[in-house]
Amino acid sequence: MLDANITAQLSAYLEKLQQPIELIASLDDSSAAAEIRELIGEIAALNSKISVRFDGKNARKPSFAIARVGEAPRVSFAGIPLGHEFTSLILALLQTGGHPPRVDDATIATIKGIQGSFEFTTYISLSCHNCPDVVQALNLLSVLNPNIRHEMVDGALYQAEVTERQIMAVPTILLNGLPFGQGRMSLEEIIAKIDTGSSARQAEEISTKAPFDVLIVGGGPAGSSAAVYAARKGIRTGIVAERFGGQVLDTMGIENFISVKQTEGPKLVAALESHVREYEVDIMNLQRAEKIAASDTASGNLIEIQLANGATLKSRSVIISTGARWREMNVPGEQEYRGRGVAYCPHCDGPLFKGKRVAVIGGGNSGVEAAIDLAGIVAHVTLLEFGDTLRADAVLQKKLRSLSNVSIITNAQTTEVLGDGKKVNGLAYNDRISGDAQHVELEGIFVQIGLLPNTDWLKGTLDLSPRGEIEVDSHGRTSMPGVFAAGDATTTPFKQIIIAMGEGAKASLSAFDYLIRDGK
Repeated sequence: MLDANITAQLSAYLEKLQQPIELIASLDDSSAAAEIRELIGEIAALNSKISVRFDGKNARKPSFAIARVGEAPRVSFAGIPLGHEFTSLILALLQTGGHPPRVDDATIATIKGIQGSFEFTTYISLSCHNCPDVVQALNLLSVLNPNIRHEMVDGALYQAEVTERQIMAVPTILLNGLPFGQGRMSLEEIIAKIDTGSSARQAEEISTKAPFDVLIVGGGPAGSSAAVYAARKGIRTGIVAERFGGQVLDTMGIENFISVKQTEGPKLVAALESHVREYEVDIMNLQRAEKIAASDTASGNLIEIQLANGATLKSRSVIISTGARWREMNVPGEQEYRGRGVAYCPHCDGPLFKGKRVAVIGGGNSGVEAAIDLAGIVAHVTLLEFGDTLRADAVLQKKLRSLSNVSIITNAQTTEVLGDGKKVNGLAYNDRISGDAQHVELEGIFVQIGLLPNTDWLKGTLDLSPRGEIEVDSHGRTSMPGVFAAGDATTTPFKQIIIAMGEGAKASLSAFDYLIRDGK
């Protein structure tokens, strides 16, 4: 099952095992079970510290668990963890076998101290680029804390279970059989949800921090670039971010980042974070900014950033790079059926709609690319565009029109998401030419209609454009002295990763110039 190159790499990784582990299979007569038997057999043959048993008692068959010899298994895979999940398998093997995880000592201590009983189940698809982060985080929790167990379930392999539970988006996480989360979640986010005292402890710790020279709000490409440029000046630099990496984490294919022919969002974010951590930058993740204000203190004129958890940070200058989020349709039924047929990530959730009818809302590059991708999975795609023509690049439109299972409707104004109370079963729209109300029967709707800046928290304090973007000048300066901005949250045209990085660097240099000339 594993080719020679992968086998050689895996063999090298497994040399890091520090104690014996066993793979415990629960199999049936299916072809997937035969593949699992072959996979775990190949893995066990690579290292004498790995043994295999076929007497597993898991109700989900086929599946296999990983455990230290003599201990009950706490990490399980109901499926074949290849594709995006192969790294999850490797890490589970190594961490169960005693190889230390790349997590700081304070986080490890927090995980080991979590009290209670936690049985996690994560439904994934092997094409989902958000799923591995969740699987790996929950596996690590299970390895470090005997009160926690986790099982990954491949939705494509357990279609009946997915249908019964009405799971229409991945990753979907259950805790003790009840909904816990959906979409990408980091290790920090999961810990914060199950360790109820962590938020208060973080707020107390953050509020005691000394004022920064430059504080960056937002950890996407613009914020990361700004942090590197500031830290290289030797000044006290901090990043406070709701989610380090921002929207790039949800971007699968990146092919226009100059000098890098092709990469994926999560890989780029990992590289950004690694680069930032090369410098003395204080990264405060999972923290949402709620208010900005100038203040006079004994230390001089400082800018305060108030966080959602009640903490307050102070800095001599601030760079805002909070980015943007997917625009919603804002029609009846959208929120009710979000995650139950309404989706925003075709790469992640597309496989759950195999053989079904779906719609894509939006005729720009994102919408047309989504329709092309989905056409290879689903039975039929209906693309709806509000305008009288598609706005995507000509090469994408040509590809789309060559597909036999795609319909294109222009001048279509979506008016309602329809459902049976449990999941989506249709979509209503108005023909903008005739005014007639129309209806499409379908099982899924993928929304791809652009971005909204994450600037609601700035209303009334900074000058914003009619679109809600932060107004900046040629140096990234905002309407508040000492406050700069960069990236997709600003009026800078063309929302591109490479442009955001350049704007972040420019804002950082401008902030440094401000500190030299005007900062007090």
